[in-house]
Amino acid sequence: MRPLIPALNYPPELLLQAHGIRVAFFDVDGVLTDAGLYFSESGESIKRFNTLDGQGIKLLQQAGITPVVITGRDSAPLRLRLKALGITHVRFGTEDKRPAAEEFLQTLGFSWQHAAAMGDDWPDLPVMQRVAFACAPANAHAQAKAIAHYVTDERGGEGAARAFCDLLLVASGQYAKLLGQVGVSAHKGPSA
Repeated sequence: MRPLIPALNYPPELLLQAHGIRVAFFDVDGVLTDAGLYFSESGESIKRFNTLDGQGIKLLQQAGITPVVITGRDSAPLRLRLKALGITHVRFGTEDKRPAAEEFLQTLGFSWQHAAAMGDDWPDLPVMQRVAFACAPANAHAQAKAIAHYVTDERGGEGAARAFCDLLLVASGQYAKLLGQVGVSAHKGPSA
């Protein structure tokens, strides 16, 4: 069996910027989903999530980085997905995301310098401009990209959140350790 060697490389200045992160804020529409709004015939909202993103969020938790979701929407599929990922710090139905982020930071005992955020549009900007490390997916609005320290090659709902998580894991020094546990823990639980 060949050893698993980390395949990701980032510029040192980017890793330095992302070092020391303990809380990662996520938007949903356009970050964890493709930003599309899908409705069934009965008017029920339908969401599409990417399992790569889910696995990245689970890995963050294993590395001691707390994922927090702050979203302007609320739906049964979203609640189901976040529950499946074990995300307990969530604020639904809020467009004013900065106060919600500040409350989570206070509750968790961290400051903005320990936080990162991934967002794609104007409601995310007040959080993105305050965190130590901001990220945007490839299909984000120009203003989100302009203030991001890192813009992923992937689009929202298509692995962008995983790219953000991977960078945070490498910057934390946990990526190689978690990768080394792949063969050991592959049989322990359901996939993301």
